[in-house]
Amino acid sequence: MHAMQYEVTLPADYDMDVVRARVARVGHALDDWEGLGFKAYLMRERGVWGSPVNQYAPFYLWNTVRGMNSFLWGGGFQGLSDDFGRPVVRQWTGLAYDEGGAAGAPARVAVRERRPVPEGAVAGEAAEEAVRETARLAVRDGAVCAAAAVDTARWELVLFSLWAGDTPEADGDVFRVLHLSAPERARLPRGRQW
Repeated sequence: MHAMQYEVTLPADYDMDVVRARVARVGHALDDWEGLGFKAYLMRERGVWGSPVNQYAPFYLWNTVRGMNSFLWGGGFQGLSDDFGRPVVRQWTGLAYDEGGAAGAPARVAVRERRPVPEGAVAGEAAEEAVRETARLAVRDGAVCAAAAVDTARWELVLFSLWAGDTPEADGDVFRVLHLSAPERARLPRGRQW
């Protein structure tokens, strides 16, 4: 499992209905993408849920590197680059994934928490704690799913969760889910990834 996200930060006075309309127009394009666990089309609006920015920031969980590479190099990503410029694409190696008690409900909100693995920390212990945190998030009321991943170039953990309601029980940056493409979500491996 691989996690991926890019952020397109937009001007403070940007009409975010443009992003909503874009997702309504093209969001279905990945609904059957081979190798994709899910893509959450995410948006933050300045002043909503404490966001300091307007931002379009899709988050992906990939079952296969082939699927991810097909998206990045085979044309899927080019449309975004044509519309907004080519953003930095962050990638993390999957540590854990769990379905939540609200797994069958539509995801309305997402929460992403990025945290460093401190210098001197035992990396394996930090990874095990992220696995436990994923399981704790998944059993909270309203959780659709939860995942943890790590970027070993930056020694950064990311905890990501989808929620059925507007009041997620998680800490981090809160995003509105505009669409969820989940062609292979059922195939995402559960629990610890090693």
